[in-house]
Amino acid sequence: MHLNLLIYLDSSLKESAQNLAGRLALNSVDGSSVSPDAKAQQTFVCEQCASQGDAFALVLSKGDGLALHAINLQGNNLNIRADFHGATTTYRRKQGGGKSQMIARAVGIKNGVSLNILDATAGLGKDAFVLASLGCQVTLLEREPVIHALLEDAMKRAAQFAAREDTTLRDVLDRMNLINADAVDYMREHLARERPDVVYLDPMFPPRTKSAQVKMEMQVFHRLLGTDDTAGALLESALQFARYRVVVKRPRLAQALPGPEPNHTLEGKRNRYDVYVLRKLITHMG
Repeated sequence: MHLNLLIYLDSSLKESAQNLAGRLALNSVDGSSVSPDAKAQQTFVCEQCASQGDAFALVLSKGDGLALHAINLQGNNLNIRADFHGATTTYRRKQGGGKSQMIARAVGIKNGVSLNILDATAGLGKDAFVLASLGCQVTLLEREPVIHALLEDAMKRAAQFAAREDTTLRDVLDRMNLINADAVDYMREHLARERPDVVYLDPMFPPRTKSAQVKMEMQVFHRLLGTDDTAGALLESALQFARYRVVVKRPRLAQALPGPEPNHTLEGKRNRYDVYVLRKLITHMG
């Protein structure tokens, strides 16, 4: 599959669209004359990719921001975007179980302890956002420029929403720092500098969930980005880089990453967290 287009659907977005297209080496396409009707816009996007069969396009709209459109994926068209302020995300932030969530227990969140976490494989940023919502300082690494652009746009839109309607969301966003970098390279380069308390890894893996939407999103990433064979190197670097623990998110029935066995595992219905304890956090936090 190919990604070579960035389509903008409002004339006010022309400059930002062209700047992003230049950064990602994509062709910029003006779709501002298309009707605002969602079906009309989707038809226009599909027409731009008609000669390519299965294809991708980035689409920038005023209302929804930046989205990755997968065209003709098994006869379907799928729109993927990162989101830090929609209804589902907001519900989990406010009603999601707080520090009792499995991810919170996996990274070691405790009352009175503020953790500095490196999410070395940020993806669409869902787990990083949860951790920041729980009071952690989170650095998000995303090596793929297209996915990084989706995250960047989501943070911008969320900040605008926070300024209008939700000041508590602004506090969460302030605890998130997004960087476009390869995780292994980043950890090696920063080894002698300030290191995080926890490194969190969620390597891309074949979907094992019953959710059709999640399965299709993972198919898109596999087709766009290819397979990821760096998981072993990621764990090795993370174990050297983290101060207190490394946490690896895996499908419940998948093998652990190559390397040492985890100290313990937290298991849910679909996923589990393999926890590698390097030293006790309570010793540092006193």
